[in-house]
Amino acid sequence: MKMNKLKFLGLFAFIAILSTSCSDDDENNVTQPQTIADIAIAGEDFSILETALTRTNLVGTLDGTAQFTVFAPTNAAFNTFFASLGANVNVNNVDVNVLKAILLNHVVSGEILSTAIPASTYVQTLSPFSSAANSPTISMFVQKAGSVVTLNGGIDSKGAVVTTADVDASNGVIHVVNRVIQIPTLVDHVVDNPEFETLQTVVTSSAQSAVLTALSGLTPSAPATLFAPNNAAFATALGTGGFANGANDAAVTKVLRYHVTTAGNVRSSQLTNNQVVPMFTDPSQNTTVILGTNTVDIRDTASNLSRVLQANIQASNGVIHGVNRVLQPVL
Repeated sequence: MKMNKLKFLGLFAFIAILSTSCSDDDENNVTQPQTIADIAIAGEDFSILETALTRTNLVGTLDGTAQFTVFAPTNAAFNTFFASLGANVNVNNVDVNVLKAILLNHVVSGEILSTAIPASTYVQTLSPFSSAANSPTISMFVQKAGSVVTLNGGIDSKGAVVTTADVDASNGVIHVVNRVIQIPTLVDHVVDNPEFETLQTVVTSSAQSAVLTALSGLTPSAPATLFAPNNAAFATALGTGGFANGANDAAVTKVLRYHVTTAGNVRSSQLTNNQVVPMFTDPSQNTTVILGTNTVDIRDTASNLSRVLQANIQASNGVIHGVNRVLQPVL
């Protein structure tokens, strides 16, 4: 009996040692979580992205511990983009500064899973508006309908659609996209957001081609600020009793120009109470900024107040503040 007990204890000790050894081996064999850069480098369909990240010295940015959301274009997406730039343009010869700005336009700080995306929202990419210190960064318009996530209006505009969502990484998440997301202009942002559909219709009408040309001609070095009325604002202005109801083309041109200031890329943080802002009418007419508790209103020539509902939609050639009332100039 004593011998059997000793044998049993010996067998128990052997099993314990073996189990510990196997456990240690299992722990050593566990695959370590991959960073965003690791996944991009390892993926066969991301070889162009890998080269682009290397050329622009962005591998280190996406290989650290800071959390990011990356909208990753496939090789086919990059090839389509380079073809749009001209014959023989590729990842190795495209202007490196252009390439870096484009890549950063696909990166957002923090991890955003597809389940956390609302029906529509704006997020800030890492692509800077300018080379100035502390430059604001370009905005991205994100929409979700069911499980479909669309960025900056999708492929019909200059954006993309997510084809594979929520690829987990140790430092964030990757969403694979089917196009390279180009940096939007003021006009692009108006076109991409359904809330500005009436504004888009008016500005792109044949009668307002001069206004559209002026907006399209704005550049990063000479930007403008656009106070963009939403659809409800136009419904009021154009409806029965609205000041713009029945206005002729010249009057509509003046109204549209009264929503643009060429004073520069004026962010909401740069606005001050009772600030007078000259607008792009001919001759120039002013608006006045009225600041309240967590509110920004714009007072027009008729003393009506238009409230800023969505501030700081940053484009490549200016910034948009969405407002809830059409501003009324002297017609």
